[in-house]
Amino acid sequence: MTMIYFKDTAIGKIGIEETGGYITKLVFENDVKKIGESRAIFDEKEAPPILLKAFQQLDEYLNGERTVFDLPLAPKGTPFTEKVWAALREIPYGRTVSYKDVAEAIGNPRASRAVGTANNKNPIAIFIPCHRVIGSNGKLVGYSAGTDLKQKLLALENTEECD
Repeated sequence: MTMIYFKDTAIGKIGIEETGGYITKLVFENDVKKIGESRAIFDEKEAPPILLKAFQQLDEYLNGERTVFDLPLAPKGTPFTEKVWAALREIPYGRTVSYKDVAEAIGNPRASRAVGTANNKNPIAIFIPCHRVIGSNGKLVGYSAGTDLKQKLLALENTEECD
């Protein structure tokens, strides 16, 4: 059974979904339509241990106490989007890269726009750090929860642009 546990965090109400012991989705308060068929949980006593662990790590990250997540993630997408999401997980804490950089990292240097589309479809934001991808001109572009949150996450990480 797929369950999604909602909890208030330093950045608003967040839902984290698990299926079969894997984190499969993170839902921001402004995007609850992405819940789908998941069973929503609002009581910590009903939440599976993996969701409690995910929220503990998220809270530690938001408090500046964690730079790497240690969670079993299982995003579902096309082979291309999954390749992009794997590349996103390699972006170090506190650094940013461009969509072009990600395209080059996956061996498809002319796929910047497709990388942007895959980034937009990332179902497990923050844990798969799509907020660390910016435009080639250094501008913040797009984020499912808004560029204000993207800026907050980057500021939290004291982000520096990659060379």
